[in-house]
Amino acid sequence: MQLSCGLPPGPDLPDLAALAEDLGYARLWVFDSAPLWEDTFVHLALAAQRTSRIGLSTAVLVPTQRSVMSMASAIATIARLAPGRVRMAFGTGYTSRHAIGKRPMPLKDLMRYVQQVRALLAGEAVEIDGAVSRMLHWDSLALPRPIEVPLWVSVFGPRGRAMVADVADGIVGGPHPDLPSATMVSGTVLNEDEEPTADRVLQAIAPWRLTAWHMAYADGGPEVVDALPAGAEWRAALEAEQPAERRHLLPFEAHVTHVTPRDRRLLPDIDVDRMVGSLPALSAEVAAMAADGLSEIIYTPAGPDVARELRSFRPVAP
Repeated sequence: MQLSCGLPPGPDLPDLAALAEDLGYARLWVFDSAPLWEDTFVHLALAAQRTSRIGLSTAVLVPTQRSVMSMASAIATIARLAPGRVRMAFGTGYTSRHAIGKRPMPLKDLMRYVQQVRALLAGEAVEIDGAVSRMLHWDSLALPRPIEVPLWVSVFGPRGRAMVADVADGIVGGPHPDLPSATMVSGTVLNEDEEPTADRVLQAIAPWRLTAWHMAYADGGPEVVDALPAGAEWRAALEAEQPAERRHLLPFEAHVTHVTPRDRRLLPDIDVDRMVGSLPALSAEVAAMAADGLSEIIYTPAGPDVARELRSFRPVAP
């Protein structure tokens, strides 16, 4: 099993990419959400320039943010800058779509999009918006086709897991019977004599643990989020900030990277048991995940000192 890391595309990413390579992480997965972060492909290009060995991937690309042709061209660019190191993963755009007041894209549309990207990279013609299209890049302006890049898909439910076997080279999600699979984990290695409820720990793990409230509000509304600890108080604070037609702008502020003042009231209720502990304890958790059939774990550090998290977590896997 490989240990990789996942990070948002932002000002610190090139330096963190170089650090992740020095530490021996297998792959850097760069997040993709236009409402939340800078451009994924720009930062993949910067990471490619700062590194020479670490794999470069995406977790996960949002099809509705880019046309099929734009996506294929962007992937071709990174494949040229980092030959043999590129893997691209796609998803339905859960966070980015909710953040603009839309539902995630249907699974059938996601699968068709990935198939079209694969065909374009292979040099084939596909129908886009009612017209036949193919990559026309001259050999001196891009890699010649076919361009071999593994394409993965993020799926979790049984329907998506059944559909993906004929479309993808791997999945981001739980173990799959036929495909290699990677999953994201968040957590922190405790310092000696450090308590799981220490402020440093909470700041490091909270950005990902708070997603339970964010997603409950986005998916289920008041009834669902109110059932969570401090959920009703959190919801009241959120709804007081904006009228109903603008509230979709709020739940995913600082999503998986920081803790907003509104979210701070939830810190006493976040999960501090999962993937929080000593190095031997976390190594045991990771080993158990490998035994379940996962081929890769994507560690997603957060908080005020991401470099510290990358350094301390790296020894949990060989």
